[in-house]
Amino acid sequence: MLIDTHCHLDFQGFDRDRDDAIERSRSEGIGFMINVGSSLAGTRDSIELAEKNDFIFAAAGIHPHEADTVKEEDLKAFEGYLGSDKVVAIGEIGLDYYKNISSKDNQKMLFIRLLNEAKARGLPLIIHNRDAHRDTMAILKDVMGSSIRGVMHCFSGDEEFLKDCLDLGMFISFTCNLTFKNAGRLRDIARLVPMDRFFLETDAPFLAPQIFRGKRNEPAYIKYLAEEVARIKGLSFEEIEKITTENAKKLFNLARIPPSVKAGMKAASGRGTGS
Repeated sequence: MLIDTHCHLDFQGFDRDRDDAIERSRSEGIGFMINVGSSLAGTRDSIELAEKNDFIFAAAGIHPHEADTVKEEDLKAFEGYLGSDKVVAIGEIGLDYYKNISSKDNQKMLFIRLLNEAKARGLPLIIHNRDAHRDTMAILKDVMGSSIRGVMHCFSGDEEFLKDCLDLGMFISFTCNLTFKNAGRLRDIARLVPMDRFFLETDAPFLAPQIFRGKRNEPAYIKYLAEEVARIKGLSFEEIEKITTENAKKLFNLARIPPSVKAGMKAASGRGTGS
């Protein structure tokens, strides 16, 4: 099976066919999905979605874009969501200096606040970083210390930043933009990531693979990413499937496979991966 470690099925882009998209993912052999919250409402919706589907789990997060508008009562409500047994991580949280929708100071304060929540509860992290490499790394080290249980989502850094992340013990995640025709530089970076630190994600509804470029992405398309990673790494699809699944199960503590997921895996076992 494959695991989509980062998707946003709660977004409006899935309002028309959310249940169908979930069923397509099951039919394509997706073993688990982590639906990632990016606001207080998104966290609530992610948990509700996870509670309705045994193979979906939730991450509780507030995106840095929300930093200027989030209120103390929002943060208190957010803390209440962390008690759900379907929450397996805190994220996505971090810094975004590319769009700067919220001020850098407010982004930093929110990031630190949410990192401390993760630290207090022993939850792994899903980190958003865009054009904020130095501050992201400095805050992570200051709050979390020299070893971090987490993943750098949708990796977009250079070799130096990759080394910093790996030195902290972090996992590295790539999305379907790895399949883009102009993603040669990103593929070079992906070659440097040890397979025992490698994650797959769709970030759906964003960043559909090249074959569907310009259309909505969805978790079922993660197979195209796995095929691309197999080419980059010179491994078989089955090896990529096995290693990345074990990596994700380890970080997010997905030890128990629900019976319905096992049934779906058996049904998918005879199918090819497609292209």
